[in-house]
Amino acid sequence: MPQHAHAAPVLDGATMNWPFAMPFVGLLLSIAIGPLLFPNLWHRHYGKIATAWSLLALVSMAWFGGIAAAGTTFVHAMLAEYLSFMVLLFGLYTVAGGILVSGDISGTPRNNLAILALGTAMASIVGTTGASMILIQPLIRANISRRHSTHVIIFFIILVGNVGGALSPLGDPPLLVGFLHGVDFLWTARNLWMQTSLVAALLLVMFFAVDWWLSRADPISPSTHPIRVQGLINAPLLAAIIGSILLSATWNPGIVVDVFGTELKLQNLVRDALIVVIALLSLLLTPDEHREANGFSWEPIREVAKLFAAIFTAIIPVVAMLAAGRNGSFAWLLSAVTARDGSPHEVAYFWYTGLLSAFLDNAPTYLLFFELAGGDARELMGPLSGTLAAISMGAVYMGALTYIGNAPNLMVAAIANQRGIQMPSFFGYMMWASAILVPLFLLLTFLPVAPVLRLH
Repeated sequence: MPQHAHAAPVLDGATMNWPFAMPFVGLLLSIAIGPLLFPNLWHRHYGKIATAWSLLALVSMAWFGGIAAAGTTFVHAMLAEYLSFMVLLFGLYTVAGGILVSGDISGTPRNNLAILALGTAMASIVGTTGASMILIQPLIRANISRRHSTHVIIFFIILVGNVGGALSPLGDPPLLVGFLHGVDFLWTARNLWMQTSLVAALLLVMFFAVDWWLSRADPISPSTHPIRVQGLINAPLLAAIIGSILLSATWNPGIVVDVFGTELKLQNLVRDALIVVIALLSLLLTPDEHREANGFSWEPIREVAKLFAAIFTAIIPVVAMLAAGRNGSFAWLLSAVTARDGSPHEVAYFWYTGLLSAFLDNAPTYLLFFELAGGDARELMGPLSGTLAAISMGAVYMGALTYIGNAPNLMVAAIANQRGIQMPSFFGYMMWASAILVPLFLLLTFLPVAPVLRLH
């Protein structure tokens, strides 16, 4: 909810109840069921369907709190949250899409394992979106002739699009949110390296076993051309995007622009403008044939932009009710994450943060539970470090459970579908991801692998 000097009207989440969440639920069900039951209708009109649900949410908010309150919260969601979210995705998608890894890579279990391991390592440096965009096309080309290749993309989404980004604020949006709220830049790397290494290693072993079993009946073409990396002009441009993010986090001129009650800090506006300029430079400096060879198109980012615009709108009443804490419809959630003695219950923080991240987008969910745990970064890095670890891991790891848990998930799935790899439906992917990940999450819950994680 916006907080600013002019005290613009906002939605009172304490007096809202569950029917106001129905547009968001309807939107999620549309994303889940539409491609499965009405594929042609959905692919032609998904933008209109998503817009209809978001308009219903806006109308219900205007009826409940008045046009001023609905307008204020909508502007805040679009300018303070969605705009920066999409600008960063657009920048990473555009720049990373100009890096062409050419040559023949055989889709052998060993080569696939190497690509997934490389992407997992890269994700905390160039971001889950950047790593995904650089490596997804070579991975698809390597496996396009195989009869069984869907599992390769699913593990790629889990490892490169999510788990790999758990060690740096640059890796995944939730950790960037924590960094902007006072968490040390290296805190996650120092405190989550053991848990992340364990989860990533087990996932890679699991993937290799599955891929080896399925590859026995698959035709795998041998490599005939050496691997080349082209479009390297985009490497410093990626570094520039990272630098712009760090600049916005460390430079604070104290200048704020107020737009209908939403405060936009100068450093964030400069960051977003720099990212757009960097993306345009990538388009200008990268030969068109590199993007053509990559199978680059604007449709995946267009789909993500439309669906997440609707998600960020329809989720407003849900966030308002959650933010009301003990006075709202989700008061049970605050009780669930608090032990009888008043201390944070780390198991609950891990699972509730994670499960809500899978359906509500992991960045705002991280912030919600960060605030529920007190919102004091120093205390959360100190006496409550286990709670911060639980929130961080839940948001990053469990963002892989659905297509909408983290932006790269839907983007990678859209690219794979466009290239001819039949990806599972929303529920199909959720079942795949749950079967792979839930046993590992139970392991983290009941097996303390480091003092900072006391989830039992």
